[in-house]
Amino acid sequence: MRLTAYAGACAVDPGETLAFTVAADGGGRPLGHVTVVDVPTGRVMLVGTVDGPRWTLDVPGDWPSSLYRAAFRGDAASADADSPDADVHFVVRGRGEAEILVSVPFTTWQAYNRSGEPGQGLYYAEEPTRAARVSFDRPGGGPPPQEWEHGLLRWLPGSGLRAEYCANLDLHDRPGLPARHRVLVVNGHDEYWTWEMRDHVEAYVRGGGNLAVFGANTCWWQIRLEDGGRTMVCHRDAVADPVARTDPSRTTVEWSSAPVDRPENALTGVSYRRGAGTWGEHMVKMREESYQVRFADHWVFAGTGLRDGDGFGRGALGYETDAADFTEVDGVPRVTGRDGTPPGFVILATADLRHWRHYGQGGHATMGVHRLGQGTVFTAATVNWGAALGDPVVDRITRNVLDRFAQARAPQFELIGPVVPGAVLAACEGQLFAAADGVLRVRELCGQNLSWRAVDGAPELAALGAPREAYRGMPLGLLGVTTDDRIVYRDPVPEVAPWRDLGGAVAGTTALACVNATYFALAQGGLWSRTAASLADGTGTWQRIDDAAGVVALTGLSSLLFAATEERLLARLPVDGSAPWTDLGPADDVSALTGAAGMLVAGGRSLRWRQATGA
Repeated sequence: MRLTAYAGACAVDPGETLAFTVAADGGGRPLGHVTVVDVPTGRVMLVGTVDGPRWTLDVPGDWPSSLYRAAFRGDAASADADSPDADVHFVVRGRGEAEILVSVPFTTWQAYNRSGEPGQGLYYAEEPTRAARVSFDRPGGGPPPQEWEHGLLRWLPGSGLRAEYCANLDLHDRPGLPARHRVLVVNGHDEYWTWEMRDHVEAYVRGGGNLAVFGANTCWWQIRLEDGGRTMVCHRDAVADPVARTDPSRTTVEWSSAPVDRPENALTGVSYRRGAGTWGEHMVKMREESYQVRFADHWVFAGTGLRDGDGFGRGALGYETDAADFTEVDGVPRVTGRDGTPPGFVILATADLRHWRHYGQGGHATMGVHRLGQGTVFTAATVNWGAALGDPVVDRITRNVLDRFAQARAPQFELIGPVVPGAVLAACEGQLFAAADGVLRVRELCGQNLSWRAVDGAPELAALGAPREAYRGMPLGLLGVTTDDRIVYRDPVPEVAPWRDLGGAVAGTTALACVNATYFALAQGGLWSRTAASLADGTGTWQRIDDAAGVVALTGLSSLLFAATEERLLARLPVDGSAPWTDLGPADDVSALTGAAGMLVAGGRSLRWRQATGA
């Protein structure tokens, strides 16, 4: 007797009851047994007897949160051992005690259930007989034969990291679930998302949660749920979907397509639109490809020993990958943003897979990271990442991401590229300027590890700063203090431009800041101030307003005055007098400070930045 079965839900809480519907091929009363296995560990949790069309599981309260497989077998067990319709997968949720929440992509599994059967599966995608709606109340709907998700799931128990699990459908109807954890993991092939899933995950990250995507083709199709969440709808076509006329934003097409026009890379940073794929008999091509390191000094690669240009992760790429549109700037990749990727997305590694056009879809793979609100998003940009976790480099990268995301951390400095030794810094009009040894250099103000470009000569400067905007005759531009105590001005252009002398500075000035239409100088162990208007028209003088013992760097940002000592980052109100400093955390080896767009940039042994929050 061959048994088939399905569950009444994709996920349950500990202590709940999960009902299964069981049938016997050819009819008749289903008889046999069921074995429940913890998928990540392979541990057998329960063996039960099946006698009739309904079997219920009272989930013990002490079962760990995990993905489980209930294998239904008739009396002749070997006859149906390989039948996907006899295996039912479900998740036991956790109690919110782990830092990591792993989402299992039941919607993608169900979309591929009964592929090629007219009216039964959402595939094959371009066949007119494909279904537009499929039910969870039917056998099948488990992982594909390649088990894209299982590599990471089986790696986690031995990693030392604490993880709990949910069905990705839980992200639809339990918006508060991710907030109980510090990092949400999207793994493998999580292709089908509802509008609610997208909203809830974005809100979680913007509110300070972290998203780690060890997958690709992520959030590619929008779906809707009907029948209490038991029917998944995906027309794949705005013409066929009646909702396109009444509620265009919920149309079941690609997220990036009209009339939805909500590119998935606004969340993930990458998209299958720029990615690649190899499938069918060509899937073996995955084993030939490797990533190329593009930002080896980034924290994601800590402890790997990799250098820029090195290859790694052979076999991890495929069968589909995601990518961002980028250009090369002096040999360094920089996202263009033309495809919806946030401009702050930092490219860590790339793979040129354009030759895959012969095997499926040509494109690239782009591993990277970006901030979204108060949270951070990492993407490995490949479906097959989990299969390569036996590679020590892939293992270390995964640990670096999850370790960092799982810890409660105050804002901290992150490396953004090479430093100009001994330079003073200023940010203006989206550019970062550095002056040292009589040379002015410039690069874009961003998190990518871009090179500096020499654009002009410069006086020997002891300090450099820039106001946020022009004020009463003082234009927006670079304001410097020379080593012989003169104030000089220059337009903030990445090309040759004259420096103009504005008069005398406080003797021994070592740092300069401008905030609230007032200039502040660090000199002679004290903090000095002068209004921008007086500097522009030559009236007034610098006044000492406070002590600044131990301060080595100074800048203005977000209506605050920021400073660094040899060990700490500080902030205070820009008032014309004494004011207390607030400690914002460590600031190891900061010799220069500047900032713009909510970010503080520090020079020293390396060029780093961090959010200016926390004051």
